[in-house]
Amino acid sequence: MKKNLVLVESPSKAKTINKYLGRNYIVEATVGHLKNLPKTKLGIDLDNNFSINLLNIRGKGDIIKKIRKLAAKVDNIYIATDPDREGEAIAQDIYDLIKGKSKANVYRVLFNEITKDSVKKAMKSPLPIDEKLVHSQRARRAMDRIIGYKISPLLWRAVIEESGNSLSAGRVQSVALRLICEREETINNFVPTEYWSIVAQFKTKDGKIFESKLFQVDKKTIKIKPKPGMSGEELNEFLKKNFIIDNEKLATELFNQIKAINNFGISDITKKRQKRNPPVPFITSSLQAEASRILRFRPRKTMQIAQSLYEGVDLGKEGITGLITYMRTDSTRVNSEIVDKARDLIKAKLGKDYIAENANLYGNKKKNVQDAHEAIRPTSIKYEPLAVKEFLSADQYKLYNLIWNRFLASQMAPAIQEITTILIEEGKFLFKTTGTALVFEGFLKIYNPAASQNGENGSENGNNNIPVGLSKNTPLILESLKKNQHFTKPPPRFTESTLIKELESNGIGRPSTYALVVSTIQDRNYVQIRDRKLFPTDLGMKVNSVLVKHFPDILNVNFTARMEAELDQIAEGDTVYENVLNDFYGPFSKSLKHVEDSLEKIICDVCGSEMEIRVGRYGKYLACTNPDCKNVKSLKANNNNSTPEYTGKECPKCGGKLVYRRGRFGEFIGCENYPECDYTEQITLDITCPKCGEGKVVPRRAKSGRYFYGCSRYPDCDYVSWTKPKTEQVSTEEK
Repeated sequence: MKKNLVLVESPSKAKTINKYLGRNYIVEATVGHLKNLPKTKLGIDLDNNFSINLLNIRGKGDIIKKIRKLAAKVDNIYIATDPDREGEAIAQDIYDLIKGKSKANVYRVLFNEITKDSVKKAMKSPLPIDEKLVHSQRARRAMDRIIGYKISPLLWRAVIEESGNSLSAGRVQSVALRLICEREETINNFVPTEYWSIVAQFKTKDGKIFESKLFQVDKKTIKIKPKPGMSGEELNEFLKKNFIIDNEKLATELFNQIKAINNFGISDITKKRQKRNPPVPFITSSLQAEASRILRFRPRKTMQIAQSLYEGVDLGKEGITGLITYMRTDSTRVNSEIVDKARDLIKAKLGKDYIAENANLYGNKKKNVQDAHEAIRPTSIKYEPLAVKEFLSADQYKLYNLIWNRFLASQMAPAIQEITTILIEEGKFLFKTTGTALVFEGFLKIYNPAASQNGENGSENGNNNIPVGLSKNTPLILESLKKNQHFTKPPPRFTESTLIKELESNGIGRPSTYALVVSTIQDRNYVQIRDRKLFPTDLGMKVNSVLVKHFPDILNVNFTARMEAELDQIAEGDTVYENVLNDFYGPFSKSLKHVEDSLEKIICDVCGSEMEIRVGRYGKYLACTNPDCKNVKSLKANNNNSTPEYTGKECPKCGGKLVYRRGRFGEFIGCENYPECDYTEQITLDITCPKCGEGKVVPRRAKSGRYFYGCSRYPDCDYVSWTKPKTEQVSTEEK
């Protein structure tokens, strides 16, 4: 029997690691968590220091038996779950499951990258399980469960919703929803402000033409409008220094005055050089944001692809090899060894001028950074993207190329830009022109943040419309003059990319949570994506309104960020689990009691006791709280908006109206005369199935509550897709 057992989370990672360790090791995968909180109970003892009750996950029995059986026969057990808080908690769960059932030595090992050298190095330096990280994860899980378990039933009572959505609240997802809803309210309430600009085209005597914008009038700088909320004194001070063109009459007066001037000349010209430093290597949030912006990858997709690159790709003769370091990190740190190799590669390919003057190791200056592992980077400089392209899928290659270029760029010299500023002054008018020219590409040679949407790095030539050869006192001719009307615009709606940046900048959530948060609020139908923008649905606005009204001090940015900081303090050993949960639950329980007292109670029509919402096999229902009364009712009976919606068609069976109904498996069309008439039909999207070409695409609902799309001919056709197909779509998007 082999003497060593290595336990990891992923089967693909197990396969890669098994190749490196050889015959004396058994590598087994847990396939994620083995324990979880109970589904139908809180699972946290609020009266006993918030002790947490974790149960074996249903369906994991065979895996648990196998692990225990193997553990009983080996001398050493190495728990190599992911190197983060979640992985540490899984490691503790594994230890608890095998404790007392094995005499083996148990070690914790961390694989920050899945390469032969790094795996063997980690195996030589085992660690104990980090209890502080475990307690931090448990505290996060406890807070999330308490919020979800306690608030969700109140949410169901406040928003009795017939669409079948499983309404829920979450510590981070509710704040994300709030940000989106508040942005939507800002956009809807936005009042545009009118302003005007005056732009001139000037020509030199030798025929060179360039544009310049009116910058000052009577030494006052042109501004769009004062800041809102200024006092009278502040406003007067603002108007002394600034000039506002807010109507056509004033714009026309200025236009005519400028038009009457015959002679213009350059009053000043300055040039200065500016360094543009390279970006730091990717962390989880910046990778998701850039992959969304440049590659148009959804955050969930980005993390799935990154996971495959981390766990290992079959590189032919090289075998299965991890191509990137661990992808859930908020650390920008990189080790000196790979930095030196990267600098050598840059020098060999581009020349010494392109290397940063000093090696950039990017130590973390921010607080609350989990610095157990490095930034996201390639595991080896020898695996250049083009060299491994044949072994990667198209999407794997795009993401790996992005990570590769970003890391190499982080070790390159800054780009150097020359900024030229020209002032053209005549009388009370001052025009200003600024142009930028790229003097030295530096890191922009391989990584341009202004990359095109197809993932290729674009060129950056700057905005230089200034002719060469200009100097102070150069005479100019007014070639043309335009006055342009503008209106201020509201802030843009969040995209998945900008929402992740907003959460990260506010200290909300952690690398492992961003993709899940963004997908959860969409799966709940709180938010929809249109043109890559996040729009709150009516349901999302309603849910947010209830949460903000009843829990304003709990589900907000500052409170959530503070809780996040306290979770970090547990991980650092600066506080303990019980203290953080007490800090959280004190104000939370007061808010909860207030809401429970203020919400209208639903009274049993049989015995007069209060009814409560429960969750059964087929969803939510009302049940009497009196144990001697068995009265139960459908939630629809208490929904004031439960009148079925008419489809506009007649029943072909009895001539009655066809209406939209909801059943166990989602929405369908049925006859208004049910149960006398049992005619039903599926709701289709009027899109032909892209797989069989015969059926129609119909929306369906999975057990998880998430919607997907399938063929109306199921089971004869098994087409399914998580995304709504388009008319021209083919079956490449099948699940």
